[in-house]
This record gives sequence, C-alpha cells and structure tokens, in this order.
Amino acid sequence: MRRDTFLKSLAALAAAGAFPLSARAAASVKMMIPANPGGGWDTTGRALGKALQDSTAASTVTYDNKGGAAGALGLAQFINGSKGDPNAMMVMGAVMLGGLITGKPPVSLSQVTPIARLTSEYNVFVLPANSPFKTMADVIAQLKKDPGSVKWGGGSRGSTEHIAAAMIAREVGVDPSKINYVAFRGGGEATAAILGGNVTIGGSGYSEFAEYINTGKMRALAVTSDTRLKGINVPTLKEQGVNVVIGNWRGVYGAPGISAAERQALTDMILKAVKSKAWMEASEKNNWTPAVLTGAAFDKFVDDDMASLRATMVKSGMV
Repeated sequence: MRRDTFLKSLAALAAAGAFPLSARAAASVKMMIPANPGGGWDTTGRALGKALQDSTAASTVTYDNKGGAAGALGLAQFINGSKGDPNAMMVMGAVMLGGLITGKPPVSLSQVTPIARLTSEYNVFVLPANSPFKTMADVIAQLKKDPGSVKWGGGSRGSTEHIAAAMIAREVGVDPSKINYVAFRGGGEATAAILGGNVTIGGSGYSEFAEYINTGKMRALAVTSDTRLKGINVPTLKEQGVNVVIGNWRGVYGAPGISAAERQALTDMILKAVKSKAWMEASEKNNWTPAVLTGAAFDKFVDDDMASLRATMVKSGMV
C-alpha cells in the first residue's frame, strides 16, 4: 500500500471512531450547562470537566451556561449549535424531565444522544435563619391555614423540589394547585432568595445548601429520602408523618446526530472520568451518591423516569 493511501486510511478510521479511545488524542470538550451558575447542574458540569481533564480523557473543557425553562433553553441551544459534534456534552437530569413535561417546549431529549447517568441526590428543605417558623410542622400548619402565604422557592417549574412541594401539599390535605411556588433560573438565585427571606421555605439538592446549613445561615427541616442521609442529622419527611420520598439524578447527553462509535467514545470518556480522584473528591464533598448507568440501560431509565414523573405530577395536580 502506498504511503499516501495508508495515511488516508488511518485518517478515515480515526474520523469514524474505529480506534479505541486510548489510541486517539484527548478531546477538547464543549460542556453545555443548561442553567445559570451556582446550582446543581453547574456544579456537576464543572466537576465533570475537571475529572475529564484530570483523568486525561479530555485535553481541555470549555463551559457554556444557558439557564431558563428547566434547562429547555440550554437544550434548544445545544440541539441547534452542536449537531454532529462528537466532543459536545450537555448536563441534564430529572429536573429537565419535569420541565419538559410541564413546559412542553418545541424541543425534546429524543433529539440528543443519551450518554450516562452520573449521580443521584435527595432534596433538603430549608428555612432562612431568621424565619419565624422552626420546624416542618410549623410550615405545614401555615400551609393548611393559608396555602398562598407559604412561598416555596426552588428551581424551575417541574423541578424535583417543585414536585416535592406539591406532593407534601397533597399528603397534608391541601390542594396542590394552590401552592405558591417561586421558580428560579439557577441555584444561585434560589439561594439568594432564601438567605434574603424572599421566600418562606426553599428546596434543592443538599450539596447546594450544605455550607449555609453548616454555618447556621439556613435551618434544615427535612430531606426527601426514604431514610436519613449518611452523616447528615436531618430528619426525613416520612419521619415527620409526611409520606413523601423523591430523588434527583443528574447525567450527561451528547449532541444530535453523532454515530454509535462517537457515542461509545463519549461513554468511555465518562467512565474514565468518574474513576478519577477529582470526581471521587467532588462526589464526597457534595454528598452525591454514585449512580453511573450507560448504554441501553440508561436509555430505558430515562424513558421510565419520564413516565413515573408524569404520573406523579398528574396525581399532584401539576399537569
């Protein structure tokens, strides 16, 4: 075989993703974070980017934050701007599923490529330190008295904390459609609103509020897990007589129109990154539970979770 023909063959194989990941140069990854800075998706995306670099799965990682509509604005930008890009990734999760159900935007997850679930996390409900309420029972008593007077602050409509608030209302005999839910475009905005006393009660993943809980700026009332979280002395809703359990999860998708080989290459990069010291340290710091799932199993999980969330939201009067 002539040298120029041989080199062209190598180039074609590389373009097709025929070489194993170890045989190709580390990628320059573009990470879409469909939320404003300071929240769970932002923390996850940047921790994943660091892990990709530290594990040498990626040479560089650039980030693009685009918040709004429970991630739908970022999803639309990702779909329109990343078609066929084998090095583009987007952080997503249960919040996006809920937002797609309630918002019914003109884009869907079927337009992008599932890669992996990364973590699971439960929500915590908190009060600002100077709140006149002291316990979840106090909040529920006020909710029963005047549902509209209790402002629930959290992520976009359809987020897990929004669904949890509706579930709590239903469980205590309050019409879920009457809850006063204030949606924010990112975790940073929600945190500022809670600290400033602009909402009555706030909810999010525990990692987003941990530093404020630990320093006494927020009072943790309840977690949405089935049992108490390891190392965290916060009672569950179930312990307090409110039978509500709901978890959150976060994952990553690839661009529209990539090949099966390119999808596998991204999957291999993620699997390498989550074994890195950087990712393990981030998981421990943020109290994330490892929940890695890839391939057909992840595809099925997303479909099943979408159906389950829709059923829960219908039952809670949200849809």
